[in-house]
Amino acid sequence: MTEIPEHLLKRSKDRRAAAGESSSEQSTSSPATTSSAPAVAPKPVVPEVAPPPKPVAPYVAAANNRKKIPYWAMTTLSLLPLWAFLYFIAVKPAEVVESGPLSLGAEVYGGCAGCHGAQGAGGAGRALYQGEVLKTFPKMEDMLNFVYTGSQKYVASGLAVYGDPNREGGAHAPLSYNGNPMPMQGEKAGGGLTDEEILAVVCHERYTIGGADPKSEKWKEEYETWCSPESEIFRGLEAGATSFDTIDKDFASLPKKPGFVGSEARASIAG
Repeated sequence: MTEIPEHLLKRSKDRRAAAGESSSEQSTSSPATTSSAPAVAPKPVVPEVAPPPKPVAPYVAAANNRKKIPYWAMTTLSLLPLWAFLYFIAVKPAEVVESGPLSLGAEVYGGCAGCHGAQGAGGAGRALYQGEVLKTFPKMEDMLNFVYTGSQKYVASGLAVYGDPNREGGAHAPLSYNGNPMPMQGEKAGGGLTDEEILAVVCHERYTIGGADPKSEKWKEEYETWCSPESEIFRGLEAGATSFDTIDKDFASLPKKPGFVGSEARASIAG
């Protein structure tokens, strides 16, 4: 075991003693101090203030303050066009559709319009309007025979013209218009129209399209005999009580005119 020299022990003791005195002096001579600086108060929270609203334009204010139309009124206004239409129908006088040959003839003519035009202005077939058909057929019976048999019967019989040979503007040859024949229309001749339909469409072409005036002295008798709603001939054809084959005998009291429609007249056309 090594011995520590005496002088080193003494030096160490003196240092510890000096260190103890120094720490006690500081504890007695240095009282505890507290900070005398005043406490800093927190800054108050200032709420954000919204900017003032922009002034409303006068026209906007006027629109907002204007009285609004109630919803029920809008519904009423939306129905006004319908009410106006119903009122127009109510006050408009009903169109009187005259029954009889002219009414039926207007329906049948739909099959003729392809050649003669919807208004009778012509096309593949001759024009019928503006009195043209009346110039060709001054007599009702001649037109009935031509529509019934068609133009081929005239060609086969060697007839050079049909209708009025002294027609204003020249007589019409059976195939003189674009070479198009008039098809036969009578059922018994090979066509598709009944006798009353042929009478009806001829009446329509003469009085509605052709322009014949049923009240004039020139056409009054023909109209009353063939085309009026009270026509006994049309009613007989419609009921099947007569036909174009027997019409001249069934209505013998009628004035018998040249070319009177009937089996004998058509036989003369057919040769």
